[in-house]
This record gives sequence, structure tokens and C-alpha cells, in this order.
Amino acid sequence: MAPTGIAIALAGVGKSYSLEQRPWHRLWQQLLGRPGRGPQHHALQGLNLELMRGESLGIIGRNGAGKSTLLQLVCGVLDPSTGTRRVEGRIAALLELGAGFNPELTGRENVRLNGPLLGLSSGEMDRRLPEIIEFAAIGEFIDQPVRSYSSGMFVRLAFAMATSVEPDILVIDEALSVGDGVFARRSFDRIMALKERGATVLFCSHSTYHVESLCQRVLWLDQGRVRMLGPAAEVIAAYNDYIGAEAHGMDERSSMAQSVPPMAVEAQPPAALAGQGRLLALQARAGEQVGRRLKLHCGRHDLELDVAFQVDPALPAPSVIMALVSRAGTLVASAGTHNDGVQLRRDAQGRGQVTLRLPRLPLLKGEYDINIYLACERGLHYYVPVLSAFELQVTQDGLEQGFVTLEHEWIPKTPST
Repeated sequence: MAPTGIAIALAGVGKSYSLEQRPWHRLWQQLLGRPGRGPQHHALQGLNLELMRGESLGIIGRNGAGKSTLLQLVCGVLDPSTGTRRVEGRIAALLELGAGFNPELTGRENVRLNGPLLGLSSGEMDRRLPEIIEFAAIGEFIDQPVRSYSSGMFVRLAFAMATSVEPDILVIDEALSVGDGVFARRSFDRIMALKERGATVLFCSHSTYHVESLCQRVLWLDQGRVRMLGPAAEVIAAYNDYIGAEAHGMDERSSMAQSVPPMAVEAQPPAALAGQGRLLALQARAGEQVGRRLKLHCGRHDLELDVAFQVDPALPAPSVIMALVSRAGTLVASAGTHNDGVQLRRDAQGRGQVTLRLPRLPLLKGEYDINIYLACERGLHYYVPVLSAFELQVTQDGLEQGFVTLEHEWIPKTPST
């Protein structure tokens, strides 16, 4: 039976911080438990929200919009300055993993010490401890001081502990998977398993693709206020329009495009993989042109993108995603095998190949980048992202404006008398 009832209810919730600069006044405000009458920063204002059990809510907005403040309020890390908050059920929060760890204690001691903070009794902690240690996979380091851990080991243990409580509510700030390689895939699978078992999910991310894929509804925050709340597709479309309009006219490329590294995917000899995937080769073709950089003419060339990959044969068949981006950083179009219902084939070593064909590419003049992603079977967890895998320089006839030319027909008519 599907879970019913309200998991999270926020009524008129706000969070404010005093901007008082005099130390004694700040101390007095803290002792009184209120910000006082001086200047204040309103991180959140007048938020009303109800989230049902088993529902997934995405939270989007620019930096400083109040997203992290909202998550911390739901988790009980912060108390609201105004309004009421009601949260029903056990919470697992993937916020600042391991923030409560004592570096002088061993991993085992930290897990035991933090158990009560997750709502676990000492008996429950003892029962779950072996599974936490096994999932973290840090071996004998579990009995070494945390200060001796690498950053990867630290994250593994913190994640294993945070998600071991079988929560009713799962709060995720940005990252769907943590760590790298095999553990990144395992952490992603655990998060998805919690969601599929009926956990209520709050997912905050700048990746609107992931938000729309995972969430039924989306909350858009802007300067601490609700800008829009509704079905995921509608809110994300409005948000993307807003971001696109804000960036219109910029001469420089977006921050994402500026960080694009040079293409460096070479054919590799097949080797055993464990819980991972990799790209073996990438190639673009248009007519007699083959290479990374192609010159095309609008509507005259068929563009073909060849992607060779290898994924651990023990994992489900992966998906491949293509994103076409303007030099201004605007997403023009995308395509993915998962979204199109295409099942990729592999040999016994997990190797496969797929070609994406774009007939008579209708791009208008300009310069474009093509990003290629090798992803999991759901198209959500990226094994390998390659930004600016290909570069296109497109010319055209005529003065048509925009990104693409649409097939069209003019039908002149004589006015009736």
C-alpha cells in the first residue's frame, strides 16, 4: 500500500539573521533568542509547504536563494524565526557528510557516537554497525583515528552511516552520488533504493535535468521567497527561461563552458572494470569530414556521432546522452538512449558502441559544443562526462535568426472581396 499522510508541513516559515555589528548587542540578541529590531537578513520569508509521504520535491534557485537554509530547517539544524514546522518520520540528511565526526576517535567510535544523533538506540546501532562497516569498505582503517583517513574514506564512512537508518525522509543537497568509481555507483543505487521504497525526498540541485528526472514537484526559491511551486516540468521550464533571459546578450561563455577541458578520450585496450564505466572512443562525421571540429552548413549535412564505451558487465546496460550547447552556454537540444527507449548492446567484456545520427542538421549560423555523457541505465548517474567533446562551426544562407531553422511553408492567399 502506498504511504499516505503529510510528511512535512511548513506554515509561514521564515528565517532571519541579525546584521547587528556591535558585539554586546549580538550577545544580548542570542541570549534573548531573537534577532532584535536592527537590520536583518531574511534568508527565507513566508514559506508554506506540504509534502506527502512518498513524494519527491526538487528545490532549485540561484546561489543565495535560501535552498540550504530550507533543508537545514527541515532537518532541525536550524529553528524558524517565524511560522511553524512539522516533520513526521526519521530523517537522513546528505548535507555536510561527517560534520559531527571527531578526528581523534576511530571510525568505529564515531559511528557509535553519532548513532543517537540519527535517532538510533545503542542496540540498533550495534545491529547496524557491521552493515555500515561493510558498505563503507575502508577495511582495517575502521579502527584508526579519522584524522588519518583520506577524503574518500571519510566520505564513504559518513555516507554509509547517514543512509543506514532506513529513513522516512531523505534530504539531499546537490550530490546524488558521493565518492568515486565503484562507491559512487553503490551510493547512487542506495539513494535510488530508498526513494523506491517510499521515502519522502527533498532534492536540492543546480542540475535541472536530475531534478526533473527524480521529482514530481519543484519549488523555485528566489531571494528567500517562493517564486513558483508546481509540477516539475512546468517549474523547470519557467526557471530555464528565466536563466536564459538573464544570460541573453552576454559576450562571454557561461561558467560551465569556461571550465571545459580539451578533448582527451583515446581508444584504450579493454580491461576489467568493477562497478564503473568508461568511454573508449568518440568520433564525429559529416560527409567526408571526420574529427573533433567540423564545419557544417545549415540543413545540408548529416551529422553522425560515434560513441564506443565499456561498462562493468555485472551492471545493467548503460545509457548515452548528447547535449548540444551554444557558445553562450545555452542548451539548444539533447538526446539520450534511456529517454528514447533504446537498449544498448554489449559483448562479454561490457564493450559496446552506438551512433547518433542527426539528419540534415538544422542549426543556424554560430559555434556550438557537443557534450557526451556515459551514464547509468536511468540516465542519472554519470560514469563519464565529456564536455566539449565536439565543436561545430555552422554557416547558413539568408538572414534567419535563432538556433534552428524550422521546416515551414508560406501560403499566399488573395483577399476575398
